[in-house]
Amino acid sequence: MLSVHTSPLDQPGTGDAGGMNVYVLELSRALAARGARVEIFTRATSSDQPETVVLPGTDADGRPIVGEDVRAVLLAQDVEPGVVPPILVHHVAAGPFERLDKNDLPAVLCGMAAGVLRWEAARRPGWYDVVHSHYWLSGQVGQIAADRWEVPLVHTAHTLARVKNASLAPGDDPEPTQRVVGEEQLVATADALVASTPVEAEELVELYGADPDRVHVVEPGVDLDRFVPGDKASARRALGLPADREIVLFAGRVQALKAPDVLVRALGVLRATGRLVPLLVVLGGPSGRSSAVRELRALATVVGVPDDVVVHPPADRDTLATWYHAADIVAMPSRSESFGLVAAEAQASGVPVIAACVGGLRTIVDHDVSGRLVRGHDPVVWADVIADVLASADDRARYAVGARRVAERFGWETTADQMLKVYSVAGEVRASRVSA
Repeated sequence: MLSVHTSPLDQPGTGDAGGMNVYVLELSRALAARGARVEIFTRATSSDQPETVVLPGTDADGRPIVGEDVRAVLLAQDVEPGVVPPILVHHVAAGPFERLDKNDLPAVLCGMAAGVLRWEAARRPGWYDVVHSHYWLSGQVGQIAADRWEVPLVHTAHTLARVKNASLAPGDDPEPTQRVVGEEQLVATADALVASTPVEAEELVELYGADPDRVHVVEPGVDLDRFVPGDKASARRALGLPADREIVLFAGRVQALKAPDVLVRALGVLRATGRLVPLLVVLGGPSGRSSAVRELRALATVVGVPDDVVVHPPADRDTLATWYHAADIVAMPSRSESFGLVAAEAQASGVPVIAACVGGLRTIVDHDVSGRLVRGHDPVVWADVIADVLASADDRARYAVGARRVAERFGWETTADQMLKVYSVAGEVRASRVSA
C-alpha cells in the first residue's frame, strides 16, 4: 500500500488526514484477516517517527502476535490458516521532515520511490505481489515500483482534480495542472483503476478517457461493529451537550471543499426567518489555511448565530461513534465527495444524513429512506431542509431505521474480497502487457 502524502496512522479530520486514512488502514486490516501480508509506505514527517510501526496480528487461536513471533510470521513463505499477519507501516524519509503542502510533494517523489525500492531490495526476490497506490502522488511512486518489480499496479484516486475543479467553492484555488497530468498518466498506465462508486467510474471514463475494462467499482466499507445505533441521552451526557436541544453534526476537515460555511449560513437564515435554530457542532480541524476555524466562527457572528455554532477537535473512532449518537442529524454539504465515509458511518449509527447531491453521496445516501439529498449549496434551501427534517420526529425515526439498513450494504470484509479479485485481474492485465 502506498499512501505518500498522509499516514493512515494520523488522526482523520485535520490537515490532509481524512477518509482516505481510514480507507487504507481498514482495507489493510481486512486483507490481513484473509491472510494477506500488507505493508504500508508513507512519507516520514518527523524525525521522531519510528522507521516501522508494527500493527499486531493474531495467531490461529486469536491471540496477539508479538515479539519474535512477528518476525517469524513476516519471513514465513506462507501464512498458516487462521493467522492474521501483522501489518507494517513504513515511514520513508523523503524531503524535509517539516510539514510540506501537498503541492510541494511532487519534488520529493523521487526520494520516496528510492526509499520504497530500498525496502524491496532487502527482501527475497518476488516479495511483493501487487502495488496498490492511493491518491495521485502515491500513484507516481507506484508506477516506478510496479515496473521495477514486474507486478501489477492498482490505483485508487480517492479524489479527482477535474471533478474538484468543476465544483470549486468561491475563492478556492483550483487543483494544479501537474496533478491533472499525473492523473492522466495513471489512468493510462495502471493495470486496474478502483472507483468507490459507479459515479466515480463514469468520471474516470468520461473525464480521463479510462478504459472501462480496467475500471472496477469497489465500494469502501464501514466498521459495522463500532458504528451501531446508540442512546442519544447518554451520548450527550458523556459529551457535555444539552439534552433538550436539537443538534446538527458536521464531521470533517474545515475547508471550502467540505463547505461547513453552508451550514453556518443556513443557521443564519433560520434565525433571520424566526424559525428554531439547532446547535451546529463542527467536529474537525483546519485543512490548508490555519485560519479556517477562526473564519468559520467569524462567519457565525456575521450571520447572527455566534452561540449556535461550536467547534471541537477531531475525535478518535470510538469517540466519533458517541458524537454520531448525540446528533439528531449529520449534515454533509460537500462540494465534491468521491465516497462520503462520514455519511456511511453516521447511517450505520442510525443517524439520518442530509447531504449534498454530489459524487459518491448520491450512492451512499438513499433519498427519503436514510435521509435527504440536497441539490446545490444555497443556504436558504439547506435551511428549509434542515428545518423540515428536524420538525418531523416521524421522519427522523423512519430515516434512522433506513439509515442502518442502507449502511449494512457496506462492510470491509466485502470490500477486501472484491479487492482481492481486482488484484488478480490486474495481475492478468500486467502479464498480458509484458508478453505483448
